[in-house]
Amino acid sequence: MPADEDSSPIDKAPGGKAPENSDDVVVTDDVTAGPPPWLLRAFLLAAATVAGLVGGFWLLTRLQGLLTVLLISLFLAFAIEPAVNWLAARGLRRGPATGLVFLGLTVLSVAFVWTLGALLVEQVTTLVKNAPQYADQAVDWINRTFKTDLSGTDIGKIAKDRSATIEGYLDGLAGNVWGIGTTAVGVLFQALGVLLFTYYFAADGPRFRHAVCSLLPPYRQRHVLRAWDIAVEKTGGYIFSRGLLALCSTIAHYVALRVLDVPSAFALALWVGVVSQFIPTVGTYLAGALPVVVALVHGPSTALWILGFIIVYQQFENYVLQPRITATTLDMHPAVAFGAVLAGAAILGPTGALLAIPVTATVQAFAGAYVRRYEVESDIHSDLPVPPKKDRPKWTRQLAIRLTRGGRAPTD
Repeated sequence: MPADEDSSPIDKAPGGKAPENSDDVVVTDDVTAGPPPWLLRAFLLAAATVAGLVGGFWLLTRLQGLLTVLLISLFLAFAIEPAVNWLAARGLRRGPATGLVFLGLTVLSVAFVWTLGALLVEQVTTLVKNAPQYADQAVDWINRTFKTDLSGTDIGKIAKDRSATIEGYLDGLAGNVWGIGTTAVGVLFQALGVLLFTYYFAADGPRFRHAVCSLLPPYRQRHVLRAWDIAVEKTGGYIFSRGLLALCSTIAHYVALRVLDVPSAFALALWVGVVSQFIPTVGTYLAGALPVVVALVHGPSTALWILGFIIVYQQFENYVLQPRITATTLDMHPAVAFGAVLAGAAILGPTGALLAIPVTATVQAFAGAYVRRYEVESDIHSDLPVPPKKDRPKWTRQLAIRLTRGGRAPTD
């Protein structure tokens, strides 16, 4: 009985197996078997990855405040750890040594705030006492400059008309007292958290490093410890160099302000020294504005002299003092420092701007410790050494001489 035309070659073969050398075998997929088993696992893995990314992003958003506090605390701990190590090397335990460093920093901070507070009270008192005289001088200047005919009565009338706007602004500010108070409490709580974490990071620094390195194999422990030491060295060096530059700036501006007989010379000089060094990028302008304004109240010529001195000293600091002081602690190009500050401000705001320079210096030092560099012999191609010519074989020399002499053989 002939086989059916629709039967496959596999059915024709004995035992249901296709012949090995058959060219007519056509293997088709069984569409009724369902999806392959790996497809479900791949789908579950992709879903779990997406869910993990979303959950991690949500968790980072919720913990952004805590992470910022930890980052600032770690930076401050790196900054004071050289001083704590110095005290611990002389027999003092790390806990009391850290407390002693904290006490010194607290005294300096209170003295700085107290000095600036006294300056503020003095200037406000002077402004209130001399307000009528300043108003008359302002009216005279406006009349001379703009060819007007104003008087003190006109100024009082304008102030009275604007008083309603000012009162409305003050009422709105008073209504928002609760929000301002809540913000102040939150800032105070974060400041206490920073101090607490900084104390623990500095006091238990060796124990913390040991706990971190115990989770890593020995070859990775060396890299972690080296990176930690570089971070401590660069951060401490940054604070030390900034403090030394602030001291030099304070002394120089104090002498200039005393010579020009500007009141509150020490407070103004301290303001210029601290703000210009520890607030990146805009610190110089903020620092120089206050003494110029205070001097302007006492006379325009004095303000011009103060402004000129600030500009001259800034150039002296940038090109003479700063390269020598930061040569061993924070060797960084000014353009790199400026770019780091902008990047830090874009990432973490003011906190990132403050931490950008020491973090960049740490990364730069860590990269310099592992990236190999080569000495450049010369930047001008014409000055590069010319490789020596190799001696040519004797037959090539004879051929060249024969060609230059018109085919005559050389004579020995």
